[in-house]
Amino acid sequence: MYLIYTFFLNLWCLHRSVNARTKENQLNLIFHQRFISEEQIEYEFKLKTQELNIPPILSPEELTDETKSIPKRLQSVPQYILDNCPLVHLYSEERYWPADIKDFVTHFHIEDSNGVIVNVSHPLTLHDLKQSYNVSLENGTFTNVDSEGTFMTSNEKFNDNTEWLFGFRPEYGTGRIKRAPAVLFIVDKGNGWVDAYWFYFYPFNWGPFIMGYGPWGNHIGDWEHSLVRFYMGEPKFLWMSAHGGGSAYHFHAIEKVKKLRHVDGKIQNSIVWRPLIFSARGTHANYATVGQHSHDVPFFFMPLSDFTDRGPMWDPVLNYYAYQYSGQDIYPITDREKDMGTEWLRYAGAWGNKRLKWNDPRQKWCPVQWRYIDGPRGPLSKNLERMSLCQSFKWWNFWKGCPARQWLKRGEGLDAEKNDSFGDNCGILLYKIRPKWLRGLVRLFMWRGVLCFLMDYFTG
Repeated sequence: MYLIYTFFLNLWCLHRSVNARTKENQLNLIFHQRFISEEQIEYEFKLKTQELNIPPILSPEELTDETKSIPKRLQSVPQYILDNCPLVHLYSEERYWPADIKDFVTHFHIEDSNGVIVNVSHPLTLHDLKQSYNVSLENGTFTNVDSEGTFMTSNEKFNDNTEWLFGFRPEYGTGRIKRAPAVLFIVDKGNGWVDAYWFYFYPFNWGPFIMGYGPWGNHIGDWEHSLVRFYMGEPKFLWMSAHGGGSAYHFHAIEKVKKLRHVDGKIQNSIVWRPLIFSARGTHANYATVGQHSHDVPFFFMPLSDFTDRGPMWDPVLNYYAYQYSGQDIYPITDREKDMGTEWLRYAGAWGNKRLKWNDPRQKWCPVQWRYIDGPRGPLSKNLERMSLCQSFKWWNFWKGCPARQWLKRGEGLDAEKNDSFGDNCGILLYKIRPKWLRGLVRLFMWRGVLCFLMDYFTG
């Protein structure tokens, strides 16, 4: 009987919390995808925005001169994008820091999946990265090789102590990394909507440990990113990547810190409140709070976790490459990007070695993962034209939901913090249950279970 009572109490809490949403809260339904096709997602988005008197996001094909939010060719980065660029707290015991892609590629050559070298320049430069390559055959003819099936392969045998994999720490006090520019992409989503994608590049991904064993899932090269979505120059949402997925928040929910404004590379005597995100140890997955964060397995399976804390702060605004992307065309914004060109962004291969062979002494295997896996794909593979906040969806998220949270999702463990800005995950719905012993029993039955997951998912 008590279990039945607890079950219906949980359903009542869920019903009350969902019905209590304000008009602003309902906006996250615009990005909530449920068992539907891309066409239905777009249609639902338009219906919801019309109900709220907010114009919808448009796909690149729908943009016209009348619906564009920004000029076709920006001459500089809009100031509101810089004022709301996320600051990144790297982990205090991090080993693999950010790096410059221009330096990184010099340690590689390009091979196809069979190990055949497809480029001849040495050292490799960004100008050598292309969408396809002409490769000479033994009979004297040439064949075209699409870069999608290629890998940047290190010129020398590497291990997790190879010097050029370590990257560079931020300067103390300023947060600038002289030899590690971030990469910014500005995408016009129409009707006043603009997406600013900040990409963070690390030379090496040091994978997680599972129940004390590992690391698993190491790979050369690591592209992570965050998305700040603006409407009429005001930040509305922030999404951050983590292990091929990520988490979305209403911008007002994100922790902010005061910083001096930067205009045209110069410090101004005015204050802006910048959002904070936290980069996990080794994997560089991004989270909104500090502590232990379970990932890749639903219902808070803690043995597979990331760890974040308030380590060195990185400020990408102090050093970045900037591009404007239309879904098809890429436009460099400053002279520095013009010198680099844009063809390197068309490279569709892996930014790192192919998974090591099973008989390589560096390679290990566990039932669900290898120690060294394929390198990642580049920025244009991250679905920058998307209407949803989320880049992609986990295997268990078969309904393709991507609601934006109203409260910060609190981390676990000794480093976790708690204050008025943090939701205690789904436990926030139980605070008013009295007496405390009854609340404790309810927590016991629902904590970390499916109901807790559903309540946390739908209420944020």
